[in-house]
Amino acid sequence: MTSAFLLLSLALCSGADDAATHHSGWKAGVARTVITPEQPMWMAGYGSRNKPSSGKIHDLWAKALVLKDPAGNAAVLVTIDVCGIGADVSNEIRDALKARHKLGRDRIVLACSHTHSGPVIGSNLITMYKIDDEQQARITAYTKHFIEMVLATIDKAFTKLEPAEVAWGTGRTDFAVNRRTNKEPEVPALRAALSLKGPVDHDVPVLRVNTAAGKLKAVVAGYACHCTVLSGYEFCGDYAGFAQIALEKTHPGAQAMFVAGCGADQNPLPRRTVEIADKYGHQLAEAVDDVLVDSLHAVGGHSGASYEEIPLKLAAIPSREEIAKDAESKDFFRANRARMLLKKIDANGSLSQTYPYPVQAWKLGDLTWIFLGGEVVVDYSLRFKTNLGGSHVWVSAYCNDVMAYIPSVRVLTEGGYEGGGAMMYYGLPAPWDASVEEDIVAAVGRRIKELAESK
Repeated sequence: MTSAFLLLSLALCSGADDAATHHSGWKAGVARTVITPEQPMWMAGYGSRNKPSSGKIHDLWAKALVLKDPAGNAAVLVTIDVCGIGADVSNEIRDALKARHKLGRDRIVLACSHTHSGPVIGSNLITMYKIDDEQQARITAYTKHFIEMVLATIDKAFTKLEPAEVAWGTGRTDFAVNRRTNKEPEVPALRAALSLKGPVDHDVPVLRVNTAAGKLKAVVAGYACHCTVLSGYEFCGDYAGFAQIALEKTHPGAQAMFVAGCGADQNPLPRRTVEIADKYGHQLAEAVDDVLVDSLHAVGGHSGASYEEIPLKLAAIPSREEIAKDAESKDFFRANRARMLLKKIDANGSLSQTYPYPVQAWKLGDLTWIFLGGEVVVDYSLRFKTNLGGSHVWVSAYCNDVMAYIPSVRVLTEGGYEGGGAMMYYGLPAPWDASVEEDIVAAVGRRIKELAESK
């Protein structure tokens, strides 16, 4: 037994002694379901793939954590090993939860790990893929089953509510690299020369849930980095999946969950092999264990939740004539998007100038946890933590609706893939308007204010 494991065991035993005499009034329930497709399916995240999946490296999971505060207010966090879900799937799940468990959208978080080794879900990124009718039928059937599995997992977690102790802390790891300012082949040399450039967020937020007897029940961890170590044809949770496996091996009986941070412009570098994905997973798991043996902040009192959808503005939308011209392009992705946009125009008469963008925040004791939709660049998490206090603020992305990249004004102005090029693959007709960052920041400010006023 290593000294690190001994320290972790002593810390958890100490937590058991404290929990035995100090009951927080919180309750927690967990459940999990394997969501790995049982037949070959088109995989999400890369337009270069030209065939369905051919097996798995390890299973994909949907995992639910239900928290109920001393006042009886429930909230549910679901972590899902998929590249993303769109508003169509997200709304169906959240509407069902309102009917089944009386939960508003402010108390539901559907968090995608953004692994690029999971199946296509619904219409998410659908214009990226060269799929035939058979594969489309499989996607449609699997998506229906996926929604059923996620809802059943949440239902099960509600049936397992029991007294719990909730605490949080923040660790560090460092394999994420800003991919806009560091060329992948040059990263090892740049790192050795201490010459990596560009903003990064190496925080590892950790939420610990213990039973009343002090046994680790669940651990939620995050990191701001793309799940893009792997790009093959086997299903896998990428480094985030390996991290969860490692944590659950170290803590038998506990449920490990992953919530991605603002890593839209961050890549795990170097990458490309299963061994590297496993290495990064263990590196993240070790960072989490370091937090678990350190002093954590107990969550007491009531919880707060706040949510809104803002009309996030797009830049000038092309005319129908311009889109029709794109539909004749020899560029598959441009033509495929154009054909989809023409169908929307024919069905609705026009294209919307805005997108309903989800902004959400939770208050757990002294912790403020912000949840944003889409692929959010790192500038947002750094801005929020700089202004709100990095010691007690977490920022997560890929939550509730992964509709596009969300650039800061800096990235939008610089352009490139994250600045606007990726909108083609998400099927949106134009880049975001220059107001994108300030509109999101203002919405987060309103959610934080509402949480403060709800005490």
